[in-house]
Amino acid sequence: MTGSRGGVLELAVLGSLHETPLHGYELRKRLNTLLGMFRAFSYGSLYPCLRGLLNDGFIVEEEPPQDTVLGRRSKIVYRLTAEGKERLQELLNQSGPSSWEDESFGIRFAFFRHTEAEVRLRILEGRRSRLEERLDRVREALSRTRERLDSYTLELQRHGLESVEREVRWLNELIDSERRSRSAPGEGDHPRGPAQAVQEETQRADTPEADR
Repeated sequence: MTGSRGGVLELAVLGSLHETPLHGYELRKRLNTLLGMFRAFSYGSLYPCLRGLLNDGFIVEEEPPQDTVLGRRSKIVYRLTAEGKERLQELLNQSGPSSWEDESFGIRFAFFRHTEAEVRLRILEGRRSRLEERLDRVREALSRTRERLDSYTLELQRHGLESVEREVRWLNELIDSERRSRSAPGEGDHPRGPAQAVQEETQRADTPEADR
């Protein structure tokens, strides 16, 4: 696993196939939904990635039996192998700086349900630290150039600053929820995830007291 395939796209493919076997068109649709939220997705990069995963033994192609009614074969289905599941877990256990970056954080977060709690927390804390550094740089640059910027450029700078501040607040909520989930006793085998806890707290805050 080398090059760009060893990163975001490989994780997205293996994670998608971990949910269920998919044929190429279904996989393309799922990746477009998943990756399109966070980065530009090139279909031209998918099939080289699949060939590499096939060669490495992480996935296999399965061709269903011939359709006796229609007289044609169904589309080839890609399925994750045992080695592929091990590779997926290896990728999910990585929590270094690359997992905090804009390019990969969204995809890592999308598969948090398959990620160990300690790794989730390290990634969230690393992402927050990275964004706090970015905030410091943006604030410093804004203070230096404020007088030289026209009103529209200044508003664009403020918009970027507010976007990062919102994400930091969101990360703070997720980190607090992760820590509470880890320390809360007797939650059973399937405790609610931090994202669910944050969503429920937000919904309670938005619900009028008379309706509760």
